[in-house]
Amino acid sequence: MSKYAKRIPAMEGEVKKLKVLTDALISPTIVSFAGGAPAKEAYPFDQIREICNDVFQPNATGFGAMAYGSQIGNLALREAVRDYLLKPRGLDVSVDNIMITAGGIQPLNFMCSLYLDPGDTILVETPTFVHADMIFKMFQANFVPCKMDEYGLVMEDVEEKIKKYNPKFIYTIPTFQNPTGVTLSRERRKKLAELANQYDVMVLEDDPYREIRYSGEELIPIKAFDQKDNVIFSGSFSKIFSPGSRLGFLVASDDQIAKFCNIKLGSDTCTNTMAQAIAAEFFKRGYYPQHLENLKNLYRSRRDAMIKALDAYFPAGTKHTYPDGGYYVWAELPEGLDATALAQEIGEKLNICYGNGSIFYSEGNPEGAGNNCMRLNFSGQTEESIEKNFKLLGEFFTAKLNEK
Repeated sequence: MSKYAKRIPAMEGEVKKLKVLTDALISPTIVSFAGGAPAKEAYPFDQIREICNDVFQPNATGFGAMAYGSQIGNLALREAVRDYLLKPRGLDVSVDNIMITAGGIQPLNFMCSLYLDPGDTILVETPTFVHADMIFKMFQANFVPCKMDEYGLVMEDVEEKIKKYNPKFIYTIPTFQNPTGVTLSRERRKKLAELANQYDVMVLEDDPYREIRYSGEELIPIKAFDQKDNVIFSGSFSKIFSPGSRLGFLVASDDQIAKFCNIKLGSDTCTNTMAQAIAAEFFKRGYYPQHLENLKNLYRSRRDAMIKALDAYFPAGTKHTYPDGGYYVWAELPEGLDATALAQEIGEKLNICYGNGSIFYSEGNPEGAGNNCMRLNFSGQTEESIEKNFKLLGEFFTAKLNEK
């Protein structure tokens, strides 16, 4: 039997980390704060049922939804991205510079396909999105972690590492970052674009959560400061429409879009035309604004319940973020508590799981980084569930701390 490619064992560690999160999403018995899926109450079933009944008829619209599509994507959906998701947020681009992708993950693959050779370096946030780590490992990239604080990436550290490592690109989730919930400040967004232009390094701005804002001011994308096509912007429909639709998008220059279309043709021909047709109609019929407002109201309440429960029940000395949007709170337990080591016992005794902080730290970080941290998802649980189960978690951690 032939040997597997070197990329397969290289990504196995990240696959194991990711399975910890994805398995929790589908377990019927465990109370999960580990995943990152929308609430069951968030899906617009009535509108989608109506749209499907109208679209899937034996006419031009129906045949278009059932046939192969273009590599760049459905024009009506690209127009919706431009008009609803980009222009109101400060990014005014042509539909010809928008490509519809197979989910928000595909732009990461395409970025690697276009720019990476084995052994190239990527600068990543610390901590960072574990799925991105897996993809970058698959392309045999080297990782260099960059410092973060409450305002996002620390630009002095980024610049120092650009000079030292000459990376191919910088990967960032600037708005309600996964896993921390931290948002990159406007000044640092501008600076990052300037660094990209100054040192001719690419930036992949991955922004799947930016629409789901509960508080604070809107911030324009890094891409809006880009002067030399060094920033590629990507987004997703998973959080604002449906993860099962597997729809995302990217924004890039004419030349980059042309090359991405070639990569698309060689990978999966086109993005699911049925899903694109449904999503395009969802926007065209005016359902999106109210749907988004419903999402924000639902999740704002759950975020507030989680913050309140953390403050009320977790041991003194626990630190946590207070995200203005997105899905996650990042918690740091007091010294002496190892959330990673205790996760199995908590699962067995309390039937609760969370995102172990350690899995979000890529190579290049100190051994044991993130062991006392947790990524806590609030979108998938009700306020009552958050209150009840965080009380149990808090009592458990307090008892463990008292044993020391």
